[in-house]
Amino acid sequence: MTAPQIHPHPTPPVNGDPRPDSAARLVNRLPRVQRSRMGGLWVASVLFAVVLLLLLIFVLQNGQRAEVSFLGAHGTLPIGVALLLAAVFGILLVALPGTARIMQLRLRQRRATGRPDAGPPPGPQSTR
Repeated sequence: MTAPQIHPHPTPPVNGDPRPDSAARLVNRLPRVQRSRMGGLWVASVLFAVVLLLLLIFVLQNGQRAEVSFLGAHGTLPIGVALLLAAVFGILLVALPGTARIMQLRLRQRRATGRPDAGPPPGPQSTR
């Protein structure tokens, strides 16, 4: 007869079974995968495709004609298209001044540091 083995950290039962499952042990040993830019790009592209699909459904369901006047131009458009164009112009109205402000702050930072490139300082960098 052999003496019972005493483990410092016993494995908890998996699904009521006191014996640990080999797959559960394998998962515990695998290193955690870090997120990458490509993974983030993939998630963003899937979300973008879902938003485009919802916009397409919106435009197709709102096909009634509406009269539109803009800066002296007159015409008729489907309501869905007119609302979509209004949203795009609204986004541009916010994005253009925001972009100008970001460029202004970057230029100010370059002048303050005295470096022409305004990149991060040389040396070890974190990979977050």
